[in-house]
Amino acid sequence: MRLSGLIVALVLLGGCSYVPGLRRPVPPPPPNVPGLKEKGDGGKGTLRQMMEATAKKNMTLMAGVEPEFHLINADGTAVSDSRDTQEKPCYDQAAIMRRLDVIAEICQTMIQLGWGPYQNDHEDANGQFEINWNFNDALTTADQLAFFKFMVKSIAEKHGLRATFMPKPFVNLTGNGCHIHLSVWDRERKQNLFHDGKDEMGLSNMAYHFLGGLIHHADSLVAITNPTVNSYKRINAPRTISGATWSPNTVTFGGNNRTHMVRIPDAGRTEFRLPDGAANPYLMMAGVLASGLHGIESKMSPGDRLDIDMYAEGHTIKNAKKLPLNLLDALRNFERDKYLQNALGTEISAAYLKLKHGEWNQYCRHLTQWERDTTLDC
Repeated sequence: MRLSGLIVALVLLGGCSYVPGLRRPVPPPPPNVPGLKEKGDGGKGTLRQMMEATAKKNMTLMAGVEPEFHLINADGTAVSDSRDTQEKPCYDQAAIMRRLDVIAEICQTMIQLGWGPYQNDHEDANGQFEINWNFNDALTTADQLAFFKFMVKSIAEKHGLRATFMPKPFVNLTGNGCHIHLSVWDRERKQNLFHDGKDEMGLSNMAYHFLGGLIHHADSLVAITNPTVNSYKRINAPRTISGATWSPNTVTFGGNNRTHMVRIPDAGRTEFRLPDGAANPYLMMAGVLASGLHGIESKMSPGDRLDIDMYAEGHTIKNAKKLPLNLLDALRNFERDKYLQNALGTEISAAYLKLKHGEWNQYCRHLTQWERDTTLDC
């Protein structure tokens, strides 16, 4: 397998190591150096310090991610496979075989890096794919996710294609999420502190309190996990041609039910389905950890589990919080959430808010074709 183009680019970014059996150097994910206090690094230092503080309490946040992406043509106007047209294309084997050259190279590279990829599939939208690998501590997983996005884009470009993690690249297709599977283990990573075999769902009190923190902070945490104007066109999307958006718009949790913000797929873990592919991996994990720890420390209740289809029956639930309709509302919620700001750091929170308010203001100054179509003859 030829990885030279990707390797040269990554070596220029700094650092490489050797994988047994390969003569070519393969760059590792960004280094995880104990005790290093990064500054101005987009949140990695914040996450590291939070993980170190959590370890002192004999807890380690473990996380596995499910990053979705579209393979599109070079100019970004359409999915790259003109034959990928089924209304319900999820797990379409023929479509994934037509892009096997790209997907196989990505997976082989992940194997060489030692990540343990165990599944790839065609997702719910035309041209959409997902690759899963072994879960790890939240900092390592954040490193891997940051590297994964660059790697996927580089390999796609090598094949004359373009990969996008944009939350909602096409109005009629399901958007790109970045679901996180979460559990808390002891410092030695030998015991899953989220697991309780006596509970109906297999979750411990700690797990429910962590979930309570996510529920409590969700409408402000969303400013971190869904950080772009486009993010809210995934969250608040109408039905797609496949029949569902597979993204939440309400702050609820259920069992093995993908219509909720949080799913409990199995004993000892939860799946946080809110984040999208535009999120900064480090700030995303830091925000999730801060919210969950607040829930544990304050023994927060997540409320009642809802065993309903939120897309079909969500209107019958009257007391569930709604997620913000746009980035501005999310930022205003984050501004009011002093706990989350302090946990992430007031300096980084202020800088983040300044950056994102600037993006919102820039968006508002943009004149759209929809405005001309609906207002030109007013």
